[in-house]
Amino acid sequence: MDILVLGASGQLGSCIRKVASQKKISSISFPDESAGNILDYAGLEELFIAEQPEFVINCAAYTAVDKAEDDAELCEQVNRDGAKHIALLCQAYGAVMIHVSTDFVFGGNTVNLLKEEDAAEPVNVYGVTKLAGEKDIAAVLSAHFILRTSWLYSEYGNNFVKTMLKLGADRDELNIIADQIGTPTYAIDLAKAILTIIESGKTAYGVYHYSNEGVTSWYDFAQGIFELSDTEVKLFPIPASEYPTRAVRPKFSVMDKTKIKKTFDLEIPYWRDSLSVCIHQLALINAPQI
Repeated sequence: MDILVLGASGQLGSCIRKVASQKKISSISFPDESAGNILDYAGLEELFIAEQPEFVINCAAYTAVDKAEDDAELCEQVNRDGAKHIALLCQAYGAVMIHVSTDFVFGGNTVNLLKEEDAAEPVNVYGVTKLAGEKDIAAVLSAHFILRTSWLYSEYGNNFVKTMLKLGADRDELNIIADQIGTPTYAIDLAKAILTIIESGKTAYGVYHYSNEGVTSWYDFAQGIFELSDTEVKLFPIPASEYPTRAVRPKFSVMDKTKIKKTFDLEIPYWRDSLSVCIHQLALINAPQI
């Protein structure tokens, strides 16, 4: 199977590269940002012609949630138009598209496990554009898997775990939001799930939810980070109202993973177990070289 990964230099793309290497998958390509520019339709078509992929994994996205409120046009171009470009080319060249979306397509005002068929009512520009991308993909390409995920982190890129570890090294006290509830997702686990879907050979196309198991707040997530990294920091739980941001966030965005677990026979790790793995990997990366 020939696999093409777009957005290859980002956090998830880096994790897919690592997992593919561990699984000894050689027929997978990771073009750089210029060759895999999802806003350049003509250039992207040249890449499709050269690579002839059977599967295309789209990790490319505009993910700066607060900045998106003032940069809505570019956010829409990347998250909607770019996704549609890939879908059109997958349709033209007979490829299956695996697209990564977000829990932010939901409003998050009800305390229920979110199912794939639940009404999507995004409350910020980022969520609106990601939902528009989902709809455009479904409109032009039947052979697609859309994976909604949440609170993504890993050893790569910028994310909450690395930010907390950096702040914890510099400060004795931190205020962390305690009334936004969701589930962290270790990007390595998501990468494994994506490659499992490809390897399964199944054609149960559609929308799926994937995050790690469990439920937590940003406050408890931070507590877990500091406990597992043996970092001494005093944390104070605060409501989101005391930490205003440019973009509104869903208050509750815990997703139901029943569909993806049953369809692809997946066992999904508990969030603290995966966090422990990530903390260990970061410690190895940051250890002094002898």
